[in-house]
Amino acid sequence: MSENIPVNVLIAFYSRDGHVEALAKEVAAGAEAAGATVRLRRAREIVSREIMANVPGWVENAERMNAAYEAPTAADADWADGIVFGTPTRFGNISSELKAYVDSLGGLWFQGKLVSKAGSAFAATASVHGGNESTTITMYNFMAHLGMIIVPLGYSDPILFEAGTPYGATTVSGPDGKRTPTDPEREVARHQGKRLAEVARALKSLRG
Repeated sequence: MSENIPVNVLIAFYSRDGHVEALAKEVAAGAEAAGATVRLRRAREIVSREIMANVPGWVENAERMNAAYEAPTAADADWADGIVFGTPTRFGNISSELKAYVDSLGGLWFQGKLVSKAGSAFAATASVHGGNESTTITMYNFMAHLGMIIVPLGYSDPILFEAGTPYGATTVSGPDGKRTPTDPEREVARHQGKRLAEVARALKSLRG
């Protein structure tokens, strides 16, 4: 039975102030509830510490999260049966930190190692219409190039009528960064992790 097949899920994310991290942890909880083995990985900064020091809290948050999570590697993606990518939005697009990780997967792409694996995405932004949907859809582009089977949320659970988007879980930090993910936003993220794990398991059973 496919439900007895072990499944591995990689959650590769970048978070600067903890909002994407909060969603990533909920995605992980949902995947684990579906029986998946999960790796939570935070992409690393690609700018200097001097630049980071110009943004209050950036250095401190980076040090905390880098101590808590390993950096994602190509080996993590190869290990995974499903990958969930998470990022804050940067002018309607993904962060350069997460993009640098994705760009490191060229070797796996060339070997076709990610073909037919499940892929999904989530995002956070500062304002309600600040690019959550466009950022999530942008991640669909590189997942298509990698040959992944894209797993959107649609309205697969009633909670999607309260929070998130049909493309993936989202949250809004607010202009001062003090807003935290709401309970419905967290529930959407957990549902996303569970759904991704279930689809990844089904795809794995077809690969044999």
